[in-house]
Amino acid sequence: MAVFSSLTPVFVAVLCVIIGFLFKNSRRREPRSKQKRSDQTARPWVDEDLQDDTEISSKHNDATEEENLQHIPYTPARYSAAEMLERSEKFYSLMNLRRSVRFISPEPVPKEVIDNVIRTAGTAPSGAHTEPWTFVVVSDADLKHKIREIVEEEEEINYKQRMGHKWVHDLKKLRTNWVKDYLDVAPCLILVFKQTYGFLSGGKKKTHYYNEISVSISCGILLAALQNVGLVTVTTTPLNCGPQLRSLLQRPANEKLLMLLPVGYPSSDAKVPDLKRKDLNDIMVTV
Repeated sequence: MAVFSSLTPVFVAVLCVIIGFLFKNSRRREPRSKQKRSDQTARPWVDEDLQDDTEISSKHNDATEEENLQHIPYTPARYSAAEMLERSEKFYSLMNLRRSVRFISPEPVPKEVIDNVIRTAGTAPSGAHTEPWTFVVVSDADLKHKIREIVEEEEEINYKQRMGHKWVHDLKKLRTNWVKDYLDVAPCLILVFKQTYGFLSGGKKKTHYYNEISVSISCGILLAALQNVGLVTVTTTPLNCGPQLRSLLQRPANEKLLMLLPVGYPSSDAKVPDLKRKDLNDIMVTV
């Protein structure tokens, strides 16, 4: 017991030194760990401009403004089983011809046609019917070229630095790179922006529920509408170009670029990869 008592002060002193050292060292490492987490959340290949930070909360309940919204009868056309089958087969045949086309003719497209395909895209469903989309149509040659410069500068960095080796390798068969001639050549570009929030009449922010999903559905309908009128496009989502393009086009801060579509007729020498689509059994499960 005497031996233990004599060692106790020494043991306590050593223990205090160790605890102090560990505490000081942990404080010293804390900023590094925070920096590490910060670096991980800001990986260069992630298009941060597309991150959806809209708060979905009951605090922003705007339903009171439309609580008296009238509901009306809905009586769409109804077809026989034979007509349904025929229409479904015809529409599938039409859409099965859709391809991503990078060879676009400079031939002008009637403005009324573009107006109508965008009207069609605007029929898409959206969370709480907020319609959180903005379609910016660019046909001015100088503006198209500025867009191309922004996109190509960032895309070159994407291909050489941000995108992984496997990603770049998988794109080789499609013969794509950071050179985007079609952004100059196409008669018009459609830039699709998602609105992360809107504004009420009094200036208060209006929540746009599931805005990215809503706008993505709208883009799908837009692609179908373009195919329906014989126009072609290629879906492009240029990484890290959103803020610059938003500034160039003078769009507000609540709009984030989701997709860029060069639109026009296919050029006479247009070629596409000879790709095959998955069989129905590979994409559908019946339970």
